[in-house]
Amino acid sequence: MRTRRTHLLAVTGVALTALALTACGSGTGTRDEGASTPSSKTSSAAAATTDGKGTAMPASGKSTGSGSTSGSSGSAKGSSTSSGSGSTGSSGSGSAGSGGSSDPTDPKNRVLCNGSNTKVTAQSVSRPLNHMLITVRNTGSKYCDLTYFPVLRFDEMQWVPQADEQTHPQAVTTLAPGESGYAAVLLSAADGSGEGGMTGHKLTVGFQGMTPNSSGGASATPALPAKGVYYDSSLKVTYWQQNQDDIAGW
Repeated sequence: MRTRRTHLLAVTGVALTALALTACGSGTGTRDEGASTPSSKTSSAAAATTDGKGTAMPASGKSTGSGSTSGSSGSAKGSSTSSGSGSTGSSGSGSAGSGGSSDPTDPKNRVLCNGSNTKVTAQSVSRPLNHMLITVRNTGSKYCDLTYFPVLRFDEMQWVPQADEQTHPQAVTTLAPGESGYAAVLLSAADGSGEGGMTGHKLTVGFQGMTPNSSGGASATPALPAKGVYYDSSLKVTYWQQNQDDIAGW
């Protein structure tokens, strides 16, 4: 009995050894490690589809798509800015183009007052005595300048009455369309001290240019009273004035 039990134990030990060797050769341990691989793949797949579109996409692909979109948006903004800059430049250019000089009071846009663009009248006044007022009204469409003083000539008079320098204005008398300028005329001495008195029936009013004694254009011949106007060697005039009041007491 003792011998048989020993033999059985020996056989049993051999069988266990064979089973252990067979288990190692079958790769059971490899299958156990392989079982974790599907779990890893499943986790990776789940991460790839976290964009909510149901399409497997690498994480780097999502990043690339976001960068592309951002770049496109940046490009669009750049284009908008360029367009805005062009519009502003165009507007600025238009504004500059319309900035030409059109001021009617600019000397470059004015003309000389003369008989062709004014209406001239000559009127005797009661005070001061022996005085006459010459009025020039601008009938043109532009501003005009009355330079210096009127050049008067009664009939065929061969001399030119001089101006009173005390009446020289601070600036050239300029008339807007419809405005009037004035000059006073002393016809004769109130005390009778004048010489060569005579009666004139025709008056010619000449206009000066930009330099003294130069021609300013067409002259005018305002009407005189039917009985004429008496004058003598005391005849003199004032410079052209903007306001009649400036020579009212001359």
